[in-house]
Order: sequence, then C-alpha cells, then structure tokens
Amino acid sequence: MTDLPTYGLFVDGAQCPAESGATYPSIDPATEQPWAHFAAAGTPDVQRAVDSARRVHREGTWCNLPASERAAVLRTAADAFVEQQETIAGLEIRDGGSTMRKANTADVSAASMVFHYYANAIEAQEQEVDATGAMPVPSRNLLRREPIGVAAAIVPFNFPFAASAWKLAPALAAGCPVILKPSPYTPASAIKLAEILTESGIPAGVLAVLTGPDPELGAALVEHPGVDKVAFTGSTNVGKLVMKSAADTVKEVTLELGGKAANIICADANLDGAVPGALFGCFFHSGQVCQSGTRVLVPRSIHDEFVARMVQTAQTLVVGPPEDFMTTVGPLISARQRDNAQRYVDLAIEEGATVACGGKRPEHLDRGFYFEPTILTGVTNDMRVAREEIFGPVMCVIAYDDEDEAVAMANDSEYGLSAAVWTGDTEKGLQMARRLEAGTVWVNDFHLLMPEYEFGGYKQSGIGRELGDSGLAAYQQIKHIHVGEPDGPDMKYYLSMLIDG
Repeated sequence: MTDLPTYGLFVDGAQCPAESGATYPSIDPATEQPWAHFAAAGTPDVQRAVDSARRVHREGTWCNLPASERAAVLRTAADAFVEQQETIAGLEIRDGGSTMRKANTADVSAASMVFHYYANAIEAQEQEVDATGAMPVPSRNLLRREPIGVAAAIVPFNFPFAASAWKLAPALAAGCPVILKPSPYTPASAIKLAEILTESGIPAGVLAVLTGPDPELGAALVEHPGVDKVAFTGSTNVGKLVMKSAADTVKEVTLELGGKAANIICADANLDGAVPGALFGCFFHSGQVCQSGTRVLVPRSIHDEFVARMVQTAQTLVVGPPEDFMTTVGPLISARQRDNAQRYVDLAIEEGATVACGGKRPEHLDRGFYFEPTILTGVTNDMRVAREEIFGPVMCVIAYDDEDEAVAMANDSEYGLSAAVWTGDTEKGLQMARRLEAGTVWVNDFHLLMPEYEFGGYKQSGIGRELGDSGLAAYQQIKHIHVGEPDGPDMKYYLSMLIDG
C-alpha cells in the first residue's frame, strides 16, 4: 500500500499535511480496495482554515475585487473543468463509483455550467442601488449586496465535484471565502477543484479543503464562531443536527436533505417514454440521488403492463465496472450502503411486497459494492420501504385508482424534494404539478436540473434553495444605508420626540 498516492489538505493555496500527520485510505467501490490516501483533518486544521479565511476576508483580498474580475476567474475555472474532464471524471469513477457515462455527461459539465452561470449572474447584478426617499424627510438610500462572510460547504459522496460547484460558484461569485468539506468517501475531486481554482486566479486563503473521516470535523466547522454561513447537503437526520448546532451562533444555513420522490404515471402517459423515464428516475447512479423517483405510482388499469415493461427493460441494464462505457449501473459507495439496500428489500418482503426483479447482489460480480436494480410490487404507501430513504437502486411500485389519490399519496410523506408526472396531457400534468408538495416537479421528465432554476425541498427535505438567483442571494447580506440631509432640529421634526427646541 505504500506506493499509493497521498493527497494533503488544501489550505492557503497549496496542499499540506494534517497537523497530526494522520491519513486515511479512500476505497474504490468497484474493487473494495484502497486506491489513495488522504490527509485526515482534525480540529486544529479547522482553526487554521478558518483563520486563513477570516484574514483574507478582513483584508478584502477577494471580496473587494470588482465583480468582473471575480467572474473572469470563475469562467477560467469553468473552461478548465472541461479541458481537464478526463482527469476529473477518472477521479469520480475511482473515488465514488460514478459510471464513465455519468462522470463525463453529468458531473463535469454540471460544474462548468454552474460556474459560467454565476460568473454571468454576479456581473449582471447591481451591487449597490442608489435611490431617493421623501418620507418622512428627504433622504438618500442605498441598498448594498455584500458577501455574507466565511462559508462552510459540506457536500455528499454522490456528486462530489458537481455538488461542490453548486456551493462554491455562488459563494465565490458573492465574494465569500469558502471552507469545503467533502464526504470522507470522495475527497479526490475536491482537491482537484481547489487546484484548478488556484491556477485560475483564486487568491491563497479564499478556498480551503478539509478531508477526513472524523465526524467531528463537520461539527467543528458548523460550531465555529468564525464561520458565518453553512451550506450542507446530506441526510435529513444529519441536517437536523447541523441546524441545531448552527443555532448556537445564529448562522444562516442552507440545507438540501433527503427525499422519497413520487413519480406519478398517468393512464394516458406515453409508455415508450414513461417506462425508461421511471427507470432513469430511480436507478440513475444506482439510486444514490436525493431526488430519485423511488416511489412509482401507477394506475391499476395499466399496472401489470407497466411493471412488465419496466422489468423487461431493467433486465437489460448493465451492472458492472464503472470505467467500462457499456456499464449503466455502477457500485454503491460502500458495503454499508449495499447491505442497507438488502435490508430494505428483506423488510419489504416481510411487509408483503414482491420482488419483480433484482433484490440481491449480482452473481456475476465477485467483488465491489454492487446491488441489482430492484423493482418491488405490492407496495403500499404506509410500508417503511415506501416512506424511508434507502439511497440505493430499490423502486417501490404503488397502485392507485384515480389521480386525486395519486397526488394525495405523493404528498403523504415527510419529504418534499422532488416529484414527477408522466401524461399525454401536459396541461393536466401542470395542474397536478401545482398540487404536489415538492421543490422540483418534472412533467414528462426526470433529474434534469439547470443552473438558472432553483433547487431545494419542502418539508423535511431542506431549507433554502441552491442554483438560480436564490443560490447567489444565500451568500449575500443586504445592507440599507440611509443618508440624511445635514439639517438641524428645525427640519428633522421627529427629533422632538426626545429633544425640545
């Protein structure tokens, strides 16, 4: 193992070891073997990163640059992502089990697009609006948008490069220094991202990357009084802890949490599109997507035909090594996630569901954290498998009698991140979409997200929004400056409320 590459933390513009000197291995999900070692940060490293970020923010190294100069750096980085796509995709494949198709099509391009979007957005935004007021007396009033301060970005393992970009692009555009904590499972692309941004012109200290498996690492960032904003993507349970901890220092938080999306198939849907759409909605990235359509609601009138067509197509999906371009379903991130998928399938069977296909580890693969794309039928909306987030390739098919019932079942969930409707009548689809309690609703589509449109959840799926105008506003403070006339008490009549004469 001594010949494996070793990566450091990224602080003050360069890689460096953790203060303790500790490292830990990153495990390739396809081989179950370590492929690299990463520095294991601790609380002293958090302090070092925060001190550096606060210093550059206080000195105005980044935030005082004109918006056009910050935008130019973001554009340079965005172009570099594409130029170095093969390298970045290779890290995503090795570190997180992303298939070659996903890594090249979704991960790198999504990051590049969001960086370009926020470069344009910060240039177009008026940083200071000057206006006059007449009431209660003539005055000049300015509204300023200023960076919120030091931001901590905590990202999950499923889209490490793209999820980091979602947080870094608006934060950096706004002028905030950022401390990025990637998932301990997938630290590699975060280090690469920091290197590219530094080469693109980000001053030293504006971006730090802290890697490590210690759960106290994220807690130390959230609790630190020198951190002004926390953006977290992960499970709802951990999100609740983040929210409670951030309250002690009254930090602003953006939380993008779990989901149990309903994918409603209407009786008039074009099944040639709805069948592959439902499979893509659930099995993309082996179901390790927060907005996955894991509850597929199907009218009883077409239930058997729809399931039969899904099973037939699901059996053509290629489960295998992610670096093989023919693979469409790669491994789960860990043995724990694989075993969790099996546990839920077994639980569903105990509750009365039937396995229509899949339901176990693939027999043709003797290593790797793989699990077959699984379709469960006979599921009711009150079963645990239909209510709890599995984060694996497990689909629940739930029958319904009419569309009102389908909408009610879709909304009967503690989550509200996303949903979808498949129908031949798009106007009806829009009407149903307006009734669904979810932050993103697709009609005749799934998983498509664009930088200019907000993403986030209702209910326990999160707080705040990423992407779009809201994504930039989440890293900005609004300051009102009132400039009064230099008059005495005669003109400022309201002073008489306190002072006579």
